[in-house]
Amino acid sequence: MRPGSGRGFFLRPARPISRCGDRETRMLEQEPSRTAWMAATHRAAHQVLERGFIFRDPLALTVLGLDAETVASEARAHPERRGMRMFIAARAHLAETALAESVAQRGVTQLVVLGAGLDTFAYRNPLAGRLKVFEVDHPATQAWKRRRLAEVGVTPPTDMAYAPVDFERDVLVDRLVAAGFDPARRSFFMWLGVVPYLTSRAVGDTLATIGALPGGAEVVFDYAEPPNALSDDARAAHLVRAQRVAAIGEPWLSYFDPPALSALLNGYGFAKVEDLGPPALAARYWPAAGRVPERGGHVVLASTP
Repeated sequence: MRPGSGRGFFLRPARPISRCGDRETRMLEQEPSRTAWMAATHRAAHQVLERGFIFRDPLALTVLGLDAETVASEARAHPERRGMRMFIAARAHLAETALAESVAQRGVTQLVVLGAGLDTFAYRNPLAGRLKVFEVDHPATQAWKRRRLAEVGVTPPTDMAYAPVDFERDVLVDRLVAAGFDPARRSFFMWLGVVPYLTSRAVGDTLATIGALPGGAEVVFDYAEPPNALSDDARAAHLVRAQRVAAIGEPWLSYFDPPALSALLNGYGFAKVEDLGPPALAARYWPAAGRVPERGGHVVLASTP
């Protein structure tokens, strides 16, 4: 698989920090994508407003450089976004719980965070000493994040590595290997908040790459069902969110039907697939929520033998 030009696992193109017209400066000085920033603010707001009852991230505020009241005020101003905040907290909890089980029960020793953005797992890793973490993202985005962490006094641990990928030129496995990744060892991939922004072909290419690793692999990712499969209310809410991300230049590009996606995963070598839709997520994380949509956002856990 060659990521880039619409093919790959990457975050959408980042906005330039530089205000000058020098193209090289623009390429070297970039912020995370807007949607990566928004996801990070949802994680931070969950720590403040819900006290992290689904998902605990003690660095969520730190990495943003924002105080609790600022984050809380913004979240309270948009109560319609609470559902997305809870979904983001649930997918993070699912991913990190599955990872811990994989390390304890199936000998996983490598974690790859695809499109890492402002994810903080590597810097609060409860599996330190048992798990090597590889953060994959565009080199410029990684450079911004490393500077940001240094500003707030967060030092990258010794058991993590950055795997910078130029998505126009590089091959994922090649860049991972260059960063110390061993394809012959069982690995876990976190791929959260990325799939909807990619083409279906890009998603398939990435899953095929993960499924073909000789040491075996597991992956957790989230996706959305097609809008025409949703109820009228859910479709209207989806349209509002879709318009919001499209307006900032990061549109949703792919949707999947659950049975078709399961068949796709089986074809790429994933023998075990667990797909959690809205009812299953609600039953696990907010059972008192009352009526929830039958269809919408899903989180998938899949593994090769």
